[in-house]
Amino acid sequence: MLFHGIAKLTDGVGAIADMLASSGLPTFLAYGVYVGEVLAPLLLILGLWTRISAIIIAFNMVMAIVLGHAGELWTLNQFGGWAIEVQALYLFGALSVALLGPGRISAGKSTGILA
Repeated sequence: MLFHGIAKLTDGVGAIADMLASSGLPTFLAYGVYVGEVLAPLLLILGLWTRISAIIIAFNMVMAIVLGHAGELWTLNQFGGWAIEVQALYLFGALSVALLGPGRISAGKSTGILA
């Protein structure tokens, strides 16, 4: 996810804003992609607030699938794989971390439900 966020940092969020506008949503929401693709992955890598970061990434991926890949949901790619398998990998990976937690080797404490 972080590399997608770095691309947005260098190229801007204009394409995301266009997708939001075509869906009738406010374009300023496009800046939320920086939270979902830069801040949350960095926190996840550092092991800080992992469950919250994972939930943010999962929400980001749901929005990406709904706004950008809804037409590919039930299709196969040219190699016979699921057309949105990369997006699904990010989504389900984030959901796994959100549900299972950071593990015993992390920078943050794992005492609470959102720790």
